[in-house]
Amino acid sequence: MSHRTWREELRSRGYRVTPQRQLVLEAVRELEHATPEAIGNRVRETAEGLNTSTVYRTLDLLERVGLVTHTHLGHGAPSYHLTEDADHLHVVCRGCGTASDAPLELADGLVRGLAAESGFRADARHLTVYGLCRECAAEEADAAGAGTTGTGATA
Repeated sequence: MSHRTWREELRSRGYRVTPQRQLVLEAVRELEHATPEAIGNRVRETAEGLNTSTVYRTLDLLERVGLVTHTHLGHGAPSYHLTEDADHLHVVCRGCGTASDAPLELADGLVRGLAAESGFRADARHLTVYGLCRECAAEEADAAGAGTTGTGATA
């Protein structure tokens, strides 16, 4: 988004600034990568009557306006975050389930390769890479090493 505030952005596109939209946007900002359910739970802490369908409709509107974006960090619901904070890759550990951010520049080679090979212009901000975090990879290596020690001892 440009230098405009979210209020100005909504108004310039003909949308009203409502308390529900403000609460949803604040929840997205606070929770960072949050599912609609988590966002709804946060909003209901201050606005009890806000239902789930309103949260989904609000997220859809905020995404169309360009204030939020979503990514898929697994098989469940998408996770939302502010568009202004979207310049990163997502890495998800298949071992412990931890999701974290990585610099977008790490995908530069892939993006350039796709463009050179097929003319495809990739948006790596929606890229989620699955693998093992450092701790889970070390545990897996330790377990593999323990299984091949050849001591013949049993517990």
